[in-house]
Amino acid sequence: MDIAAVVGLGNPGAEYAATRHNAGFAVVDEMARRWRMDSWRTRYRSRVARRSGGRPTWLVKPQTFMNLSGDAVSLFCEGEELTPRQCLVVVDDVELPLGQLRLRQSGGPGTHNGMRSLVDALGEGFPRLRLGIRGEHPWDDLAEYVLAPFEKDERETVAAMVKRAADCVEAVLRLGVPRAATQFNQASSAAPTTD
Repeated sequence: MDIAAVVGLGNPGAEYAATRHNAGFAVVDEMARRWRMDSWRTRYRSRVARRSGGRPTWLVKPQTFMNLSGDAVSLFCEGEELTPRQCLVVVDDVELPLGQLRLRQSGGPGTHNGMRSLVDALGEGFPRLRLGIRGEHPWDDLAEYVLAPFEKDERETVAAMVKRAADCVEAVLRLGVPRAATQFNQASSAAPTTD
């Protein structure tokens, strides 16, 4: 079944725009820029835009705040008569090093409250693209860390990750999740791995 919607997770409001937790929104915004879409509407407790043409595709940014993302996405799926499998969720992941991508067909929520909300509302059967947001410096409080902006020396890596994630989304739409995963799940040059 083809992907019909790209759902980026984040928190609404200018104060959260550049934070680690809003990496999913950043990728959806990059998709809108690439597809020259600027007609966002407020529906289903989300900001939504729809690309028409050969393969209509929704871009969705839930506006319920991260921990209630499942409420908005379930409303969207019900209203547009889509199954969870037709929604590619793009989400930050503090377990992955900054810049790394991980594309999966399905799975559990891990420790992410936004993903937990989605799994509670939709089950585990939706594809997800996880974006590595863990920098080199340790943190004392995880909530403060993910709600803080990226550090100045991280921003180039973040910009490259957002572009690569958008490339991955386009590959998913063209090739499907399994084939796109083989191309994008390796550690990126922006996120070197250590042994």
